[in-house]
Amino acid sequence: MTERKKRLLLWDIDGTLITTGAAGQRAIIRATAQWFGDDGDLSGVEIAGRTDAGIAHQILEKHRELITEEKVAAFLDLYLELLEQELPRSRGSVLPGVRQLLEKFAPRPDTALGLLTGNLKRGAQLKLAHYQLWHFFDFGAFADDHHDRNELGAFALERAEQETGIKFSPGQVDVIGDTGHDIACGKAFGARTIAVSTGSWSRENLAAQKPDFLFDDLGNVDDAIATLGW
Repeated sequence: MTERKKRLLLWDIDGTLITTGAAGQRAIIRATAQWFGDDGDLSGVEIAGRTDAGIAHQILEKHRELITEEKVAAFLDLYLELLEQELPRSRGSVLPGVRQLLEKFAPRPDTALGLLTGNLKRGAQLKLAHYQLWHFFDFGAFADDHHDRNELGAFALERAEQETGIKFSPGQVDVIGDTGHDIACGKAFGARTIAVSTGSWSRENLAAQKPDFLFDDLGNVDDAIATLGW
């Protein structure tokens, strides 16, 4: 990467880059049902915008099971096994404008693409490879790094520097996501926040979190680039 790299775009996955047709949720339900021998009820468990590790913590706590690193890891291994089964069965898609934007920015010397996601790295790879997007991203921060999404920014910046040789300041970073948790994560390390209402959060709920920019979707690629100065 050359010195011309000036902007780091960190993307959320579910509801931002793609929709998996609820493959992830079905995998979590199946994992819960197999683990606890019940129907996999997830009432009271918040999924959208949370890390996979954080979701596992919620599920174990809901069932009053002692939370240990070993149990969380074993539960998530089961989830990943089931996710791989569910993805081909699901009717998901790449969200509007996403592929065009990634194709446009991938070869540009002034922009770096990374992930900032609540997915485990293996889960991110399974999902994005299924929709032919994984190859756009050489680095990222994942649920493997920390169960608290607001702690992931530091990991993303460190990996961006390792990969590109550029030490990005927070002011050079855009965090793109579809939930208030993505907005909070970006704000936690001083990044510019870009919200898209293509996930489970409404435009009104996203606006209440005061992102720097808010789009219905990124389908109008030229308008998004002009608005964001990309």
